[in-house]
Amino acid sequence: MKPREPRREEPGRVRKPRPKARSKTSPPSKEGVAVTRRPVSVRPPPVGEGKRGESGYLGYLLRQAQAASRLALERSLAEFGATVPQFVVLTMLKAYPGLSGADLARVALLTPQTIGVIIRNLERDGAIRKTPHPVHGRMLQWTLTPHGGALLEQCRKRALALEQRLAAGLTAKDERIIREWLANIAVSLQQES
Repeated sequence: MKPREPRREEPGRVRKPRPKARSKTSPPSKEGVAVTRRPVSVRPPPVGEGKRGESGYLGYLLRQAQAASRLALERSLAEFGATVPQFVVLTMLKAYPGLSGADLARVALLTPQTIGVIIRNLERDGAIRKTPHPVHGRMLQWTLTPHGGALLEQCRKRALALEQRLAAGLTAKDERIIREWLANIAVSLQQES
């Protein structure tokens, strides 16, 4: 594309001025000066108040609580050089040794691409190892190494401390009701998808 050449004025031709673009202004003030309107900035309420509190949407409140919980866990696991998704993968491999990458993605609620990165990093750090599946030779199974088990135990202590904070102030009945409610949400919404 060629650059545009500047317009050449013809001799004797008078150029009409272009009309100015209108800006959003309020009517002139008493002094006769127009005042430009600016959007009023509304600050959201702090966590736990207004729509970010008990009057908020359940879906938003679940997300807000999950984000706060995850951030607290991330901060406490950082000391060990572990991330929350790595902790989840280690936890699942302790509970269900021999899972494939696809199985890990399903139970850890992560994408296969994310699991691939996590597996590579954990294997590089010596926390997990792969073995071929005894029947399906191309499928790899993942298990914890002793180093991975030790890392998991360190992380688990921090996760259990967070669990205690989450359950603080709940009666055993309240906790059972909340656990049942959360599990039912996951089951019912997964069935609709």
